[in-house]
Amino acid sequence: MARWTMPFALNIRQKVIVGLAVSMVVIGSIGGMSFRYLREIERKQHLVEVADDLSNTILEIRRYEKNYLLYGSREDLEENRRYIQQGMDVLGKIVPEVEDLEGAPQLKLLEKEFTAYRELMSRLTAGVAQPAEHPDDAGMDQLRERGKRLVDLSQRLVTFERERILNIIRSLKTQLLSSLGLFLAVGAFLVPVVAHKIIRPLRVIEKTTLRIAEGNFNPIPVLDTRDETQSVVEAFNRMISEIEKRQDQLLQAKKLSSLGILTSGIAHQLNNPLNNISTSCQILLEEFEQAERDFLRKMLTNIEQEVHRARDIVRGLLEFSRVKEFSLVPTSLTDVVDRSVSLVSSQVPPGIDIVKDVPAGLVLDMDGQRMQQVFLNLLMNAIQAIEYPPGQIRIVARMGDDGEEAVLSVEDTGIGISEKDLGKVFDPFFTTKEVGMGTGLGLSIVYGVIQRHQGSISVESREGEGTRFIIRLPLHPVA
Repeated sequence: MARWTMPFALNIRQKVIVGLAVSMVVIGSIGGMSFRYLREIERKQHLVEVADDLSNTILEIRRYEKNYLLYGSREDLEENRRYIQQGMDVLGKIVPEVEDLEGAPQLKLLEKEFTAYRELMSRLTAGVAQPAEHPDDAGMDQLRERGKRLVDLSQRLVTFERERILNIIRSLKTQLLSSLGLFLAVGAFLVPVVAHKIIRPLRVIEKTTLRIAEGNFNPIPVLDTRDETQSVVEAFNRMISEIEKRQDQLLQAKKLSSLGILTSGIAHQLNNPLNNISTSCQILLEEFEQAERDFLRKMLTNIEQEVHRARDIVRGLLEFSRVKEFSLVPTSLTDVVDRSVSLVSSQVPPGIDIVKDVPAGLVLDMDGQRMQQVFLNLLMNAIQAIEYPPGQIRIVARMGDDGEEAVLSVEDTGIGISEKDLGKVFDPFFTTKEVGMGTGLGLSIVYGVIQRHQGSISVESREGEGTRFIIRLPLHPVA
């Protein structure tokens, strides 16, 4: 099934701007419609109040009309005319204001009936000279009919406008509920979109940042978001690649630094086999003509053994200093530990013993050269931690209880690490040594190497009692 893609891609800023613009348009439209409804309700409410007043005025007109027709009082006639004029004034003022409302035609009809009623009333009373005189019966019936029609029209107007107000309120409620439903629907749609397009890539970046801080340099999967998060992830992958290269360079620099520290001891180690070879050669030269065959064979065998010894020392240095790509291969842990101890043995002062308790058959998938650097750094730190011999350094390895990992420990009887510094020993450039005595990179490199082996390293220490570094390595790391 073909995957649908947008014809154009928006970055996060554009998505936010578009989202805000659409939200503002929608909210503005709903707000404008709601304001229009409320404004219409306000005007209709005013019209209803006017209609109520007109209804009351018409009732007063009818009351004085009846009184006049019953008693022929001039005062009732004058009051009737006054209320008619009052109603006409109200209609003359309100009709222009509400011409666009649905009740305007009824209001104009009411104004027309008012005019007709006033003219009829004026005509019927124009020929009446004395208060006791009354209009004719036909005129009175017509006047009563007009008055009744005025009352009906005013009441119909009030009823009509009140119903319209109720209809507008119902429409407003429906609109608000529909808007709420629309917002919920849009929110339900936007939440997964925002989570997938923005939050998810940001969480990937956050987790990867923490993972890089822990020394894991596996690249991040690049999501096809076509925005800044994709660019950031790609930049992270480039950064991870560069950091990994820099770490390898740092590891090599640390090796060269370690070689410089070991130079004097290595020279001493090479000097012994060379002296033995020189002595054996001098003896052979002096006794060559007279020596027996067996004696010559013994001296040559000694020379060969010393040459092999010197070769192994030089080979160990070359193996340690050679630049190699990181690779996990089945490697004997005993061989790695033995080579590390051999390299550092020239730096061990008298009175400090290195005890090894590593099973001969323990084989792990690891990078032997880099693990040798790990043991070398831990051993050098242990040697420096034992300020006053005698002391002991123990290297112990065993299978984990679950059978899926190996547990290694390097323990010394040195001065220990203070509690306040214990949580910072793996931080880059952190050191408790005097200025010029250490860079603070040794344990940081150790931590990074163990992380690349998908293992873990922890430290236990008490001041004055010594320190133990515990390393856990999987037997078969996942590629």
